Amino acid sequence: NMRIKGWLGRSDESTKVKGMFVRPEQIVEIGRRHQEIQRMRLVVTRWADADQMTLQVEAPSLSDADRGKLESTLTSVTKLRGTVASVPPGSLPRDGRLISDER
Repeated sequence: NMRIKGWLGRSDESTKVKGMFVRPEQIVEIGRRHQEIQRMRLVVTRWADADQMTLQVEAPSLSDADRGKLESTLTSVTKLRGTVASVPPGSLPRDGRLISDER
């Protein structure tokens, strides 16, 4: 019975990665610093017993230099290392979520 157990899990989008919390406000800050990004989503996965972060971005054209700047911003804002992946425009779901925990 759910009423006996109560709420299980998180009710917001914050997620813990490598022992540190990542919050949606941090992802918004990355978008503020990089106006060329149309939409983005941070995807957290687990590979070989380690957490992996990938910032998926929809941008008209993303050069290797831009990708490097984005990775640097991701590291400075979240204090965690992650990768940046360019995805085709319109491919990210329009559900309003900025963080997707797929572990």
